[in-house]
This record gives sequence, C-alpha cells and structure tokens, in this order.
Amino acid sequence: MITLRIFNQLSHEEARARLLPCVAIPGWADELVRGRPYPSRGALFRAAHACAQTWDENALTLALLAHPRIGEKPAGVQAEAAFSRQEQGAVNDRDALLAQALREGNARYEARFGRVFLIRAKGRSGEDILQALDARLKNSDAQEVQAALAQLREITLLRLEGVVSE
Repeated sequence: MITLRIFNQLSHEEARARLLPCVAIPGWADELVRGRPYPSRGALFRAAHACAQTWDENALTLALLAHPRIGEKPAGVQAEAAFSRQEQGAVNDRDALLAQALREGNARYEARFGRVFLIRAKGRSGEDILQALDARLKNSDAQEVQAALAQLREITLLRLEGVVSE
C-alpha cells in the first residue's frame, strides 16, 4: 500500500502498475493516473467510481480474462492473484459438498452466459456465494451483464482501498 501523496508523485507507468491489479481494464487505470494529483483519497475514489460507471460488456469481458472461477484460488504471485486469494478466503475448499456445488454452478453459469461467474466474495460465505450464483442464473442476458458489472465495480473499489491510503 502507498500513500496518496506518493501515488500522486509516481510516474505514469508506476502509478498505472499500482492500479491495474484492481481491475484489468487499462483505460480505467490510465484515466485515474491522468486525473492526478488528487487532493484526497475520497477524490480518488470518486473519480474511480465515476470512471467505472462507463464500463460496458466489452470492459466486463476484458476484466474477466484475469478473474479465476469462484472457489478456485489462483496460485500466481501477481497482485491480482493475491487479491483474489484474500477475497475468496471465506470459500471453504475443505467443504467437499460446497466445493462441488460451486464447480457445478460455475459450469452452469459459464454454459448459460459464456463467462466466469463474478461476485464480490469478500464478506460473503461460500453458501451465500452459491445462493447468489443460483439466483443470478435466472437473470436475462442483459440483467446479468448489469449484475456482473455492479460486482466488478465493487471488487475494483475494494481492491483500490488496499492500494492507496490517505
């Protein structure tokens, strides 16, 4: 984690590299970096939120290239993999029935929507995630794009909290 003062002083590439683990949408990171200096962490978060409101299905597709399936913790050492492992901490992979239900739910979701299921896992139990997965399988394609984008925005802003401090 770096302070806002340091973030404001980093080169464009260094600042961008700090933001990309939050979401794999380079345009989002570039826009935030171009908006520097930020007078407060709140101003940075407002700008991050506003930029995220412009995301569409193409941005979702791009971002999901870097996301693991729920319940499958990535083994990489990159910052995004570390975020995912931390966020999915409540998904107990030692619960064989839950793990199997998540695998099956992921497969149904991917067959239905053609992409991995995305949900803010932080603060949710594995059972809560499975319930949300089952509920979202009932969405129309358009509803699900909006639901997934909303989750992507939440995940991104939560990750940003772990990148820049006041």
